[in-house]
Amino acid sequence: MLRLGMKKKYRIKKNEEFQQVFEHGVSMANRQFVVYMLDRPDQPYFRIGLSVSKKLGKAVVRNRIKRYIRQFFLEMKDQITEGKDYVIIARMPTSEMNYAEVKKSLLHVLRKIGALKQNI
Repeated sequence: MLRLGMKKKYRIKKNEEFQQVFEHGVSMANRQFVVYMLDRPDQPYFRIGLSVSKKLGKAVVRNRIKRYIRQFFLEMKDQITEGKDYVIIARMPTSEMNYAEVKKSLLHVLRKIGALKQNI
């Protein structure tokens, strides 16, 4: 099966990798998202890990949120600083949001944490 979008190497999957980002990275939050960012100077690309709790809704809702976040990173990949790992934790309001709102909110929090190459 061909997967379009985010390739496997751009994702953080392993628990140890998540823990590293939580323990050694910096974090920034707004009402909808918490973003952890960890420097990986030896890595020529960025990776993202997603955490969407069951509190946010059933699988359909959680998968939609994850799709939106991955879509955002795909669209914005040229503006996002490479050589970093990002862990995005979705908070309650995201279950009610459409893609435009998710995009606006993620832009806001990534700008605050300094993950964007230039001010967009």
